Amino acid sequence: MSATARTYEEHDDHEALPSKPIHAPYDGDEFFGAQPATRAALPNPEPLLENLTRCVIEILAGARDLEQIARWVDDDVYRHLLKRVVLSTRARQAKGQVARAPNFTIGSMSIYEPRDGVVEAVVIVIGKARTRAVALRLEGFDTRWRATAINVL
Repeated sequence: MSATARTYEEHDDHEALPSKPIHAPYDGDEFFGAQPATRAALPNPEPLLENLTRCVIEILAGARDLEQIARWVDDDVYRHLLKRVVLSTRARQAKGQVARAPNFTIGSMSIYEPRDGVVEAVVIVIGKARTRAVALRLEGFDTRWRATAINVL
């Protein structure tokens, strides 16, 4: 029997050795997670800002599914919008209203770039009953924009 085999046999008769947690020498997200992108590597944000605004207003009105914009928003924004959708649906049901596509136009858009790879914008939405503002924050990850904040005021 080899020395290695004897060592294993000796440990089989005793209690298991205490295990020590092994820590990786690097953070996996740092290398394999979403990588920040510079403004030069990203497309023009204006079409996405306009389309996201249009979609969010239609989602809250019940005319569009939230899943349609899931790839363009991060998890926190998705959860926030999901809560708003549930509340809007309950309010429509309580009033006996049917969900339908809202009639609105996109007004002015103000875009700010607080740092490289980040865009913050306010888009004015003009409807029949009222005018609203939609505030959006886009951050560049993996050469595409993702919405990290959307608030309908």
